[in-house]
Amino acid sequence: MIKGSIRPLALCIFRKDDKILVREGIDVENQETYFQPIGGSLHFGEYSWEAVRREIRDELGEEIKNLTFLGPSEQVSRRGESQDHAIVFMFEGEFADKNPYQQLEIQGTDKHGQAFRAVWKPLKEFRRKKARLYPAGILDMI
Repeated sequence: MIKGSIRPLALCIFRKDDKILVREGIDVENQETYFQPIGGSLHFGEYSWEAVRREIRDELGEEIKNLTFLGPSEQVSRRGESQDHAIVFMFEGEFADKNPYQQLEIQGTDKHGQAFRAVWKPLKEFRRKKARLYPAGILDMI
């Protein structure tokens, strides 16, 4: 029997010209770099729009405005004997402060206290499959 869990996530797209803000990650199993919009897990009893605001505040120290729900997405992946299932609530928003739009990259901190780097990545790199965007299917939403 395959073991696994279902994780509800809330992620947010931020646009700057023809680019979106994404955090860089490494798929350890495949040794591949991937990119994901900023956000994270919902807490029990928390609405997705509350979670995405909290995650952006916690990870980047920024407030957001003009939040729009784009739709849901799902990602199922298998790693060895376990399987991960993410149900993703996708949003698009704007930073309340203009400072993040003036930076080439933004340093963040995840829930485990680990630093990460968020970059403004051209959408055409994802559309041309020169870079991998997680979760699958969100490129069609934006």
